[in-house]
Parts: sequence; structure tokens; C-alpha cells
Amino acid sequence: MKEALQWKSLDGGKVECRLCSHRCKIVDGASGICTVRRNQGGRLMATSYGKVSSMGPDPIEKKPLYHFMPGTRAFSLGGVGCNFRCDYCQNWSISQDYSSRGLRQVQPDEVPVLALKNGCQSISWTYNEPAIWHEFALDSSKLAKTAGLATTYVTNGYITEEALREISPYLDAANVDVKGFTEEFYKRRCQAKLQPVLDTCVLALELGIFIEVTYLIIPTQNDTPDEIKRFCEWVRDSLGPDLPVHFSRFHPDFNYRDAPRTPMETMTMAYRAAKEAGLNFVYLGNIPHCDEENTICPECGTLAIERAGFFVNRDVSRDGKCGQCGRGLNVVTEIP
Repeated sequence: MKEALQWKSLDGGKVECRLCSHRCKIVDGASGICTVRRNQGGRLMATSYGKVSSMGPDPIEKKPLYHFMPGTRAFSLGGVGCNFRCDYCQNWSISQDYSSRGLRQVQPDEVPVLALKNGCQSISWTYNEPAIWHEFALDSSKLAKTAGLATTYVTNGYITEEALREISPYLDAANVDVKGFTEEFYKRRCQAKLQPVLDTCVLALELGIFIEVTYLIIPTQNDTPDEIKRFCEWVRDSLGPDLPVHFSRFHPDFNYRDAPRTPMETMTMAYRAAKEAGLNFVYLGNIPHCDEENTICPECGTLAIERAGFFVNRDVSRDGKCGQCGRGLNVVTEIP
């Protein structure tokens, strides 16, 4: 355990955690919704500090980050716990039900060593929600930057402004899951709110963090043409038409196994809606190999980056620009 950052004392021995937008008020001996931040005698402790459930090298495209250092490898680390309660969670064994899972204790100075040993150019905090691992991620990311590595988050975007500003100098990129585009969906399926997630996306860009967003399409839950249209228009107007958007196909898991897989017709509808809204870089994920995982220059139509699954087969872009016409593709090619 380590004393947490981003909290304050309250009357009666309570503490308020200021790490995520739940801003849990926690009595002595109890934990917040994430289960890994505990009030111990009037001090907030980060109980999962350095406790790793999963780690190893991945293609950075697996995050998915398609426009941040494409074709490179990211050393991925996951902890335990989550500040959401998604009943369809596909990593539930480490986010929701991890009591019997073995964990490895890792020190921050080991993280860049492991990344470099595995031939990685970046570190990705992923698998479960990285924001609740704030202290360990922050300490390790500082060392990673010193070692010449990039750092990325795969996140639900519920981090507070205070915490995001604290880690932003050491965080280069993030893929933010926008899980639906209504407050009702977030309340019912995630026990959270939509607006803080949208605010995080906007603030991350302002702070110089490169972001991509992912929208998991769940049949009958967040898949209406109107909802997806409004999401696409929000991305265009608030984040910009060149921001990469990933629509991911749902498969049943955890406590929501009765739902069907997302029909391909719905995936195609979402892709077309995004294009009609003026989004230039739209991708489909969790489906067999398709043209919608490639990066096409929106100016001249050149196939700039060709992918197969999580791997880059061909890259004819130049310094983040189309190799044919020179149009910028909003691609980061080097470690910031």
C-alpha cells in the first residue's frame, strides 16, 4: 500500500477521493467504488499500488491506437478493480471479480526495464481502468519518459480534471471508451455518468494528450441511428473531424450473456453515419479483416496504412502525412 494522491479529509474521519468523478466519500475502514482505494485511519491508501494482474508486449494497434506510433509495440500492464460496474465487461475477471487472482508485485523502476527488454517503444496502462492505479502509473510513467518511452492509457475517461492535469506531463496518448451517448445508458449499464467522460476527452486534447475514442456497439442498448449520429456529430464538433474513431463489435460476456453479437448491418450503419457526419478516420473492430481497418487519405483516397488485425502490413505515409498528396493524417510517428 501507498498513501494515495488526490484526496482530502472530511469531518468524522471520512475522506473524499478526488481521483475519479464519483468523488467517493469513504468512512474509516471502507473502500471507494473502485475497491482499491481505502480509508485507513483517516488516510486514503492506494491498496493496489504495484500489484499487476496482467502484463506483456502488444501491438499498439490492439489498444486500439491506430494513429499513435503505428506499427510499434507497447508493453501493456493491468491491475485490478474498476470505478465502473459494466455488466457486460469483457475483462471482468480483473475488474470486478479478482479476489482469487494471483498478482505480481512490480516496482516502478522495473516497468521501463521490462518494456525495453521486450522490444517495446511505449508503455500502455490497460486491461482494467488505469486511472484508479494513478499513483503507480504516475511514478512509473515518470521513469518511462526518462528512459525514452512513450506512455498511453486505455481508459473509461472518468478521471477528474485534477488527476488528469497531474499525470498529463507524463501521458502521451489515450484511447477513451465512450460507452454510449445517453446519460440513461451510463446510469443503467455502468453506474456512472456520460458528461465527465466527454469533458475528459476535451480536456485531454487541451493538455496535449493525443486521443482516439472507441464506441462499443451493444444491440438494443446504444445502437440506434440517432444516438450514433449524435455521438459522431459531438466528436466532429468537440474533438475535430480528424480524430480517430473506433466502432467495436459487442460479444456477450460477464453478466450480460443473453444479448446477441452486434449485427454487421449495425456496424456498417455506424461507419456510414460517421462518414456522413464528416469524420475522416473511422474504423471497425472485433470483426474479421475488412477495409474499414485501413487508414485512407481523406484528400486523395490513397491507402496510406494497411492493416490486418492488429498488425500493419503496409505504411506509405510520410512523417504522418499522405505519401501521395501530403495531406496530414493526424498520425504521431515518433515518441513525443
